[in-house]
Amino acid sequence: MKNIEDINKASIRKIIENKKITDFSPGDTIKVGVKIIEGKRERIQYFEGVCIAKKNRDINSSFTVRKISFGEGVERTFALYSPNVASVKVIRTGKVRRAKLYYLRDRKGKSARIAEKIKKKIGIDVSVKTEESKEKLIEPKTENLAKDEVSKKSTKKDTEDKITKAEKK
Repeated sequence: MKNIEDINKASIRKIIENKKITDFSPGDTIKVGVKIIEGKRERIQYFEGVCIAKKNRDINSSFTVRKISFGEGVERTFALYSPNVASVKVIRTGKVRRAKLYYLRDRKGKSARIAEKIKKKIGIDVSVKTEESKEKLIEPKTENLAKDEVSKKSTKKDTEDKITKAEKK
């Protein structure tokens, strides 16, 4: 007989296969698409705000989103694996040092803002370099020696161009 935990994990796997759940954390500004049924019609309504709490409890995982609507704070808690949650999109990532941001309830205006987490970008992509090295290994086997020399010269020029561009930045 299966444990409840095994059943929960199996149901989570089944849900994840059908819909993609983006990874987010407290402090992120997210846009949650909620399915709303009105009579026979079904539509998606978006609820955009700051994620102030996230609970990771297998199938019972949930998150709370807070937004200011017409000067009044509105909080809504969503079950992460609920069929009513159509999509979760991260609009901007927040730089916070706490897991629960309940202190935002007491704040208004500029003091309720959260700084944006800036992701560092490196000049040269690692994935691009690996693709070039694979191409270099494949080319000598299939082409003539004369074409080899031309391709080597062009790749040297390409790498020199990339280096000069990186130096200019």
